[in-house]
Amino acid sequence: MTARTASAATLDYASPPATPATSVSATDREELRKVATASFIGNFVEWFDYASYGYLATVIAVVFFPEVAPTAALLATFAVFAISFVIRPIGGIVWGHLGDRIGRRTTLSLSILIMSGATFAIAFLPSYAQVGLWAPVLLLLVRVVQGFSASGEYAGASAFIAEYAPTGQRGFYTSLVPASTAAGLLFGSLLTAVLFTILSDAQMQSWGWRLPFLLAAPLGLIGRYIRVRLEDTPKFKELAAEHHLAEAPLREMLVGHKAKLAIALGVTCLNAVGFYLILSYMPTYLATEMGMGRTKSFVATTVALASYIGLIFLMGRLSDRYGRKTMLVAASILFAVLTVPLFSLLGSSGFFGIVLIQIAFGALLTMNDGTLACFLSELFPTRVRYSGFALSFNLANALFGGTAPFVATWLIGVTGSKLAPAWYLVIAALVALAAMLASRETAGRPLED
Repeated sequence: MTARTASAATLDYASPPATPATSVSATDREELRKVATASFIGNFVEWFDYASYGYLATVIAVVFFPEVAPTAALLATFAVFAISFVIRPIGGIVWGHLGDRIGRRTTLSLSILIMSGATFAIAFLPSYAQVGLWAPVLLLLVRVVQGFSASGEYAGASAFIAEYAPTGQRGFYTSLVPASTAAGLLFGSLLTAVLFTILSDAQMQSWGWRLPFLLAAPLGLIGRYIRVRLEDTPKFKELAAEHHLAEAPLREMLVGHKAKLAIALGVTCLNAVGFYLILSYMPTYLATEMGMGRTKSFVATTVALASYIGLIFLMGRLSDRYGRKTMLVAASILFAVLTVPLFSLLGSSGFFGIVLIQIAFGALLTMNDGTLACFLSELFPTRVRYSGFALSFNLANALFGGTAPFVATWLIGVTGSKLAPAWYLVIAALVALAAMLASRETAGRPLED
């Protein structure tokens, strides 16, 4: 082994080099701003939909599953939520292939159009009282289309920003993607809280639950308009100009990057379970298991989401300084140690105590979320970056994220313990920790080609 090779091997496992923030010209800064805006809107629409569905779960259960017991209806509602995630790995393969073959911009412009259209269609679905069993069937079909189209959004937006951002600031800029997901959840939480406050139960079940989904159409059109006016990333254009694009990105990734794919799946488990339990399922948990009123549970989640958005940019900055591996390992350890104690305190805390606990959970989650998007973008080379990110992220979310509310509700019913969701989150944290301990540092270096 030559001295140069040995040095490179050492750097792979060492702390990130002290890379100064790369200077950005005014033109590049303006282009980066447009890229960030387009990525923000696309993710915002996706996660606003998921937030609305999750926060309105108790109402949707009554509208689409009125003839079964409340717990069974809620389980059925979360099952539809989970089943729509089954299609996401397939969507990740399709959108990843398109993103690595025809470009990030074109792929993202198409995905947001289908995604916002499917979300918009939910507002016009008939209820069980109107068409019987066709109502839940139509709900499932629309959710599957939405899940398929959304499966390329998070990965594509992250890769898009990462390939534009300066090396020394990549973590900060890429943290905009998880921030936009939280903003979508925050807006969904605020809007749902307002609806529950000003509308009666009868009005919510009749037409109130439809209102949030109507917003998807204008937001999606705005996002598409911005995206089609962008250039594709310099990294992708360089590969295309040199005719170095992967002919079969999925095959190339599975053959040449199996270890990276396994690491990506493992570390994303914590993101998937933690995100959906803490930010989507928590209002339902507080209302059904802790006896908290709907309005208070939404207010508590809203405060936690607001703090989450503020903290996630800080975590992105810290990942630029201390490295992706350091942040993700720390997040896994803290989740493993603190999750059960924090869940235990929920039952004995007042409203302000619950808010503080949710803020604490949000802070832990930002250590993972604020770093993960950049880590996955840096983990895979440019030829298969979209495919590797999309497949690993969507497969983990299909197996562990979309099923999290259902599994949590089921575990409580089977074990009789309100702490069952906490132990599920601890297991996810341990899996992520093992994956990260087997990984290499990716921060502070040019993207791999």
